[in-house]
Amino acid sequence: MVRAARLRRSGDIEKVRSAGRSFRRASFNARVLGTQTFEARLAVSAPRSLGTAVLRNRARRRVREAFRQAATLETAPGGADVLVTVRREAAEGDFAALVADAASVLRERGA
Repeated sequence: MVRAARLRRSGDIEKVRSAGRSFRRASFNARVLGTQTFEARLAVSAPRSLGTAVLRNRARRRVREAFRQAATLETAPGGADVLVTVRREAAEGDFAALVADAASVLRERGA
């Protein structure tokens, strides 16, 4: 995922946190807010309660890659800002299941 496709500004993140639609999956919690643009932006956070920095970074990398792969599979029109809070299963679980969870969030975002 390119750097431009990341949700970085705190104001944008706060807007997604307050107004976004919530999705709960085994590996992560996601909040999704539709946008007027045709690009998707992603922010991934990992709480310290998840474990060491190595584990948190691994979980963030896996979730970013899962959403990148899922975005190529899903062709839903319109853009979205996605805020993901990872759980321990994101670092330790099956990657195919992680991609399937990410795809289901992207598929259900407009429903």
